[in-house]
Amino acid sequence: MTDGGSSPARPLLGQVLKARGIIRESQVQAALAEQRTHGGLIGQALVEMGACTAGDIALALAEQAGMETVDLTSERPTEEAVGTIDGSAAHAYGVLPLRLEGDVLLVALADPMNTAVLEDLSFTTGYETRAVVADGELIRSLVLELYGEESTLADAIADAANASLGDAESAAQSKPVVRLLNSILHRAIRDRASDVHFEVYEDVFRIRYRVDGALYEVEAPPPHLAVPLVSRIKVMADLDITEARVPQDGRIELAIDGRPVDLRVATLPGASGEGCVMRVLDRSAVSLDLQALGLQPHDEAALRAMTNLPHGIVLVTGPTGSGKTTTLYAMLSEANSPDTKIITVEDPVEYDIDGIVQVPINDEIGVTYASVLRSILRQDPDKILVGEIRDQETGATAVEASLTGHTVFATIHTNDAPSTVTRLVDMGVEPFLISATLESVVAQRLVRSVCPDCRVEFEPDEDVLMELGPDADLVRGRTLSYGKGCDKCHHTGYRGRTGLFEIMTIDDEIRRLIEANASIEELREAALTGGMRSLREAGLRAAAEGRTTIEEVLRETLV
Repeated sequence: MTDGGSSPARPLLGQVLKARGIIRESQVQAALAEQRTHGGLIGQALVEMGACTAGDIALALAEQAGMETVDLTSERPTEEAVGTIDGSAAHAYGVLPLRLEGDVLLVALADPMNTAVLEDLSFTTGYETRAVVADGELIRSLVLELYGEESTLADAIADAANASLGDAESAAQSKPVVRLLNSILHRAIRDRASDVHFEVYEDVFRIRYRVDGALYEVEAPPPHLAVPLVSRIKVMADLDITEARVPQDGRIELAIDGRPVDLRVATLPGASGEGCVMRVLDRSAVSLDLQALGLQPHDEAALRAMTNLPHGIVLVTGPTGSGKTTTLYAMLSEANSPDTKIITVEDPVEYDIDGIVQVPINDEIGVTYASVLRSILRQDPDKILVGEIRDQETGATAVEASLTGHTVFATIHTNDAPSTVTRLVDMGVEPFLISATLESVVAQRLVRSVCPDCRVEFEPDEDVLMELGPDADLVRGRTLSYGKGCDKCHHTGYRGRTGLFEIMTIDDEIRRLIEANASIEELREAALTGGMRSLREAGLRAAAEGRTTIEEVLRETLV
């Protein structure tokens, strides 16, 4: 018997698709099995199986969420509605204005989860916006028909440069500045940028994208557009537009090209003006799947085994931007199942994973790693993710959690796997506790991949081999590759990145050395004897397979 005041449960996505006659029960069960094995969303599994289309999923999600849908083959947008939204916004956000209903603007979205864009559209149009869901392909074709081809970044810069903008607050709301920022962000997503830098100098305003770990510059707007653009960003991130003397941090949630994107905004007052960096977290560009990380088969098997540990600590180490969090998320997705309770504590939460409880850190109000960890232990978890072990208190609490029957995954900053043990001891964690709880350490780096469109093969000469020293035998006699540069890789010769992994499994010999306070060199020697492959060896094997270059390996790894 149910409580008369409770709301009915939402129908499951598979049930909605079945009721629509799109899929069969056998396909639902196959998708659920795939989800249990590899994680992810059931809708994604159904699309990858070919059971339905992404458009079918979007309409089913809309029905599940109680949102209205619209058939764009029979409903034509009104001229009045089309005029309310700039073409760059329609292209960038993947939205189609349909009609005005008094003070309410009705817009069509392809993704029913993309409601974060409504607030921004309300701000720029002056109308309250309401969303309905429609087929994504039809939205794109109608946007192209009604607004024409998307304007280039150079066009947007020219329009903004010639506009009369007024003060910073009014400039932040002006259509030319909105259009320019949309173009900058759209291009950043298209180029797979991880960061967008807005840099202000005395006579120059510079915009740079970081792609595959390297920065490159795009068309430079005139210096007088620096304040309006940064102001626009601050408005979207809900920061104080009147305060330019202190750094501020914020967050923007958008969907660009129909893809959900989180933008982490950090402003910085400089001598010549206020600059800004936006970290781009494009959820659709990150595959939380162990198979997509570039692992060798034996390394992939090792990481899968770690996800099934009943207790103990697994640490992933490397510099900032080396992909540690992505690796841990992929491992948690592997372990994510209805019979496993997983809780994470992160600073900040980067990607939302269905079925996992994720807790953000907030030091200002005392929500620290150590305090949250202690609370998590009372929530009956099976597996715990700690965003970073950065002090003795967090390290000790992680040890306590593993000793009480939990598996703890965490990141830590060290140069390689063996030096992680020394780092924990330096933090004040007792060696006998490290020996009792530490199960594995994974050190990793990201190296740029050779562009497949301009790949050139060659035989390495002796000068190259001499530079590698004793490791030269790993590539001697092999055909290597490099990219000569093309438009698709911005003439860098690289496109995309792949991971290099050094996995140290804590065996009996290494436990004995840890308790004896052995040196990093002794730990490394024991790990290599036990079968660990160093980061340099992993890199050279990747180069020998044509996945990266010798230069990238030498830049990212030490002997």
